[in-house]
Amino acid sequence: MSPQNRTIVRAGAKLTVLRYAFRALERVAPAAGAGWAARLWCTLPNTGGRRRDDRPEPGERSSLTLPGGRVVAVESWGFGPPVYLMHGWGGWRGQLGGFVRPLTDAGRRVVAVDAPSHGESGPGRLGRGRATGVEFVEALTAAAGKHGKPAAVIAHSLGSAAAAVAVADGLPAARLALIAPSTNLSEGLALFQRTMGFGQRVGTRMVARLERLAGRPLADFDVTDLSRRTGAELPPTLVVHDRRDKEVPYDDGAALAAAWPEAELASTDGLGHQRILRDPAVISLVVDYVTR
Repeated sequence: MSPQNRTIVRAGAKLTVLRYAFRALERVAPAAGAGWAARLWCTLPNTGGRRRDDRPEPGERSSLTLPGGRVVAVESWGFGPPVYLMHGWGGWRGQLGGFVRPLTDAGRRVVAVDAPSHGESGPGRLGRGRATGVEFVEALTAAAGKHGKPAAVIAHSLGSAAAAVAVADGLPAARLALIAPSTNLSEGLALFQRTMGFGQRVGTRMVARLERLAGRPLADFDVTDLSRRTGAELPPTLVVHDRRDKEVPYDDGAALAAAWPEAELASTDGLGHQRILRDPAVISLVVDYVTR
């Protein structure tokens, strides 16, 4: 058996054990099951592809301190109106490094942020290796509070949802570029529940725990209908999504572009969820849009 096949078999066996355990907790201890499920939901993936570093050279390092003493890493390059880079779940700022030089060449200052527990930032509220979407919002908002009103935000995956929520909360971003945006947290939670095999007793308690931790409804991260639901004035937005994205469905990005009043969709084919961040045509398109 190849190493890859052995890994698949081990993962399948682990999932089977988890499902048996959650079914038992659903019946006899749903509160304990909810706590365990919430910890798993907030645990970062251990995938090497998300550690890719495409920064052209080191920038100016700094840090921010969020409430509770959480320390967030920030890196900046160039001069001019600031453009913020926000990575996705389990990623880090280096993944968006391909945007740095084109933006600085266009007369922009680039400010890249690592969310708590990501990249070179310190642990989040739940400790090392765990984070929440709200912490992405907090990190981006704090960075803009220190480095200035965003001329634009370029965000990937869950970072896109966080950027959208931050804008709805009042972040004055003039433009957004959302790449492979994660738009539907509720659907992701439902998939997680089906995968883990627990039912309504655990699921309801898990959502309640996560909402207490976040201090807001998780539905806030269902950003497709953000404008209709909140009345927020959303800035001009470019959505870039690959038709063969295996992590976030292409239809989610297309639906967001159709729903937001000033959004447009650019589709790619074959770049997937990660390679899209370093494709020269995508980089050129996004940089042109946010500096237009």
